[in-house]
Amino acid sequence: MILPTKHLPPDRALLGIGAEILGQLVEPRSVSELWEAVKEARSRTPCPAPLSFDWFVLALNLLYAISAVDHSNGILRREVSQ
Repeated sequence: MILPTKHLPPDRALLGIGAEILGQLVEPRSVSELWEAVKEARSRTPCPAPLSFDWFVLALNLLYAISAVDHSNGILRREVSQ
C-alpha cells in the first residue's frame, strides 16, 4: 500500500502518488487546487491509473507524517529540508 510491490505498481502506491503530489506542489496551493492539478497531470500520461480522492488524501497524510508538506490556513506547501 505504501511502497510498490510485485502486485502494486508505483503509480498506485502511496509513495508514488506522493511523488506526483510533490511534483505539482511547486507553489503553495489549496487541497482542491492540488487535487485538480494532480488529476490533470495524471490524465496526460499514456495509461493513467485511476486515482480516487481517498487515495489522494491518504498520500497527503503520508507526506504530512514524514514532514514533506505543511498545512496552514487552508494552504499546502512543501516543507524544505534543513
